[in-house]
Amino acid sequence: RRMTPSAIARSPAGLAGPAPVAPMGGACARSSPPPARAPGGWASRARACPASAGASCGRCHGRAVKENNYRGHGDSVDQLCWHPSNPDLFVTASGDKTIRIWDVRTTKCIATVNTKGENINICWSPDGQTIAVGNKDDVVTFIDAKTHRSKAEEQFKFEVNEISWNNDNNMFFLTNGNGCINILSYPELKPIQSINAHPSNCICIKFDPMGKYFATGSADALVSLWDVDELVCVRCFSRLDWPVRTLSFSHDGKMLASASEDHFIDIAEVETGEKLWEVQCESPTFTVAWHPKRPLLAFACDDKDGKYDSSREAGTVKLFGLPNDA
Repeated sequence: RRMTPSAIARSPAGLAGPAPVAPMGGACARSSPPPARAPGGWASRARACPASAGASCGRCHGRAVKENNYRGHGDSVDQLCWHPSNPDLFVTASGDKTIRIWDVRTTKCIATVNTKGENINICWSPDGQTIAVGNKDDVVTFIDAKTHRSKAEEQFKFEVNEISWNNDNNMFFLTNGNGCINILSYPELKPIQSINAHPSNCICIKFDPMGKYFATGSADALVSLWDVDELVCVRCFSRLDWPVRTLSFSHDGKMLASASEDHFIDIAEVETGEKLWEVQCESPTFTVAWHPKRPLLAFACDDKDGKYDSSREAGTVKLFGLPNDA
């Protein structure tokens, strides 16, 4: 149900102009109309290293980073996230109706959890005890990270695009198809507040590890930065031309990665909005996730892996490493 690569038709005139900062408590806006939304599928792939990823970064040019592949899903990998405190674990959500937990030390899957639907979004609670996964039917399932069993399940009446806990683990945020951010109490899952964040489909949301900001991405191709305490938009990023489908803050909260159907990942400085790096990709990017302790970005793209069938999904993950002194 969330934005997909084939789902996004570009507006005839394209997206243009600098993005104005929203008024206090208001939504971020763009001058041109948002692209249309249509049915479609998701996918992903993998590699690693600034050179192979095509990064335009002079400071890390020529530095090698280890390349690993993580294979096992039977369909597209729609989203991934790292364990909040264990740097060796990350989890992936797939259209094959499973989630998989991976160990980077062995590059192997250590747990597979079957779910009811085709999964499109996933997040790990800040305390590491729960994994929340959402599917195309707007059902969010809360899974115990140790037993791998379902703890709770919630069906929503609106289009759920992405999900996230706040850093304090006591509120649960959802972005929806009406451009809003819905805030629920956790673990009660009772409605607290709804914020009109964007004039069009609000696709993704991520929290700054430092607890100062959260960011949202929308079909209007804007990334908006929000103050956690005041719940107001403080800054917008507008370098992408296509609907923003994925976001991630670096471990120190200083960098924000955003990606879309554009064939690059934008890495910005949070406090100024300036571009730091541009990671070149050969296809649209579905998901990005910074490592919890290092300047290492994992991402999955719409890469194909079929010698005779060009539509076959590769289902792998790429790693882009920045130098430790970045």
